[in-house]
Amino acid sequence: MVYNYGMIDYKKMINLALACMQHSYSPYSHFKVGACILTKSGNYYVGTNIENASYGASICAERSAIACAVSQGETEFMAIAIVSSSGDFTPPCGICRQVLSEFKDMEIVLAKDEKSFKVYSLKNLLPNNFDAGDMR
Repeated sequence: MVYNYGMIDYKKMINLALACMQHSYSPYSHFKVGACILTKSGNYYVGTNIENASYGASICAERSAIACAVSQGETEFMAIAIVSSSGDFTPPCGICRQVLSEFKDMEIVLAKDEKSFKVYSLKNLLPNNFDAGDMR
């Protein structure tokens, strides 16, 4: 299901994600990813993937952007834009979907460039997510 509420400047988010992607530290996969998250307060935070020789210690661009926002006191998000060096639409991995779901539903913008993008609801990409209610 594709959403387009028209309130969010997707092109700005995509361009910020593309710019941040250039700072990717991906010496092993050479797969660069950039992300830009928009908070409900109107601020933008970016992140890129940071690989490690111990692959499990790597961090995805989406989680990098979230960490940046949360470290500045932001925890309410409207949307996240994701771009990659593949030249194709790159959805968030399972771990990133779960981390994003911690902060409630938001729009997920998958982009090739500022003119070619798709917008999804996180709930559409991760139905029946694990949440605090499951920890009882």
